[in-house]
Amino acid sequence: MSYFKHDSAYVDDGAAIGAGTKIWHFCHVQAGAKIGENCILGQNVNIAGDVVIGNGVKIQNNVTVYTGAQIDDYCFLGPSCVFTNVTNPRSEINRHSLYEKTHLKRGATLGANSTIVCGTTLGRYSLVAAGAVVTKDVPDYALMMGVPARQTAWVSRHGHILAKVGALDGIYTCPESGLRYELKAGTLRCFDLDEDALLPETMRQGVKTYDELKGVQEFCKWHS
Repeated sequence: MSYFKHDSAYVDDGAAIGAGTKIWHFCHVQAGAKIGENCILGQNVNIAGDVVIGNGVKIQNNVTVYTGAQIDDYCFLGPSCVFTNVTNPRSEINRHSLYEKTHLKRGATLGANSTIVCGTTLGRYSLVAAGAVVTKDVPDYALMMGVPARQTAWVSRHGHILAKVGALDGIYTCPESGLRYELKAGTLRCFDLDEDALLPETMRQGVKTYDELKGVQEFCKWHS
């Protein structure tokens, strides 16, 4: 077996698990689920059949990923975040053939206790704040907060709010990595690095907390 499974976890026959993945206490991976390489499933995670999960995904404790969900590479699912797959569920009515799709694109993050209403797509490297309720599609790199969730800022691939670079219109920089981003016609893109490429090793180890870098963000905001 090329992956790790705790003795208390269940992996049904017919589930596909990639090399290097770790499945911890009391998890259940159902038949038909596909999980990529080097993923981490924390305690009490349930993966339904037909769910597709990419490489390098981290799923924290007490998360159920229902049929209809697609989780792309390097997404982060915070503790007790919630997925749904039917907009109008009723106990008396069987809608098993009508499950709605939810798609988390590469690098998206769901904060603790956030809720993702089905039928939505979350863009690459978007970040949903703790407790937020997402009811509509989310742009790439968008920071979503509140109930219902609304975009409050743009964030970098490292998860920091982006500030403009000097007087350059539409150009933003990440205070942690120094990577630059450009906003054009409502779409944010990184032009220093291929967005589908792995981060360089020198950029994959955090060295300062969010609060430590928050001061840099504020300085850039008021001096641009």
